Amino acid sequence: METGTGIAASLLRHASPGGRGPVHDIRPADAAWRYVGFAEHSLAGGDVVARPADDRELAVIVMEGSVTVVAGGERFSSLASRDDVFEGPPPQLLLLAPGSDVHIEAETRATVILADAPAAEARVTRLIGPSDIHVETRGSGVTERRIHHLLPPSAEAGRLILFEVFTPAGNWSSYPPHKHDTEDPPREAYLEELYYYRFARPEGWAFARVYSADGSLDESLAPRDRDVVLVPRGYHPVAAAPGYDAYYLNVMAGPHRAWHFTLDPDHAWLMDWDPAAPR
Repeated sequence: METGTGIAASLLRHASPGGRGPVHDIRPADAAWRYVGFAEHSLAGGDVVARPADDRELAVIVMEGSVTVVAGGERFSSLASRDDVFEGPPPQLLLLAPGSDVHIEAETRATVILADAPAAEARVTRLIGPSDIHVETRGSGVTERRIHHLLPPSAEAGRLILFEVFTPAGNWSSYPPHKHDTEDPPREAYLEELYYYRFARPEGWAFARVYSADGSLDESLAPRDRDVVLVPRGYHPVAAAPGYDAYYLNVMAGPHRAWHFTLDPDHAWLMDWDPAAPR
């Protein structure tokens, strides 16, 4: 059985100390999977992040603050976002086709996420603004949460799928428990998934469980502000601790760009939203 501190440590990635510069840099080899790459940068005005061109699709998500991005010879000035992830509309993000070199300069204090995945047939460069992003309330009662569909499966892209989820204090999210670790279309699609957490009060925390039906994987984790949880397989519900509104960014990618999942049959009776509803 895959239990104990070794596996838990590999699924839960703590933010690097310091508060400025690289906070996370998770490559597929680090996560022991094939598709999802992730980096977070906490920047002061004038700070620069550069990334050379490669064969991966890249999303530059301006989580907080304002930046200028030069990518593939094209300039995107004053990409501005909310001052805090819990304030205001969805962020601006820039989807870049494989082969784009990137230069990011912070105009103000800023938080920037770089999410990437291997190239696929669709190779798209486009700016996505708040008005392009569908906002949905999902669930009811203690499972109600707000979803920002940053880059849903219906959007043109190569492999990346991106969502923001806001879970009120004391509520459950990613619920009922579901999995997407088997490539069996159209029933289920294999997707690696990463959760990046923030809390309205930075001392906050959440409960996250990652488990398989056969019990070979069963980990209970307590991510804190700016921590990352990896979900290579299994069911993966989340609960926000009382008193602490929670946010997470989902980054997903797999061999095909589809979000088909299987509910844990023990808890499927709790399903109260329609995954097939238009987005």
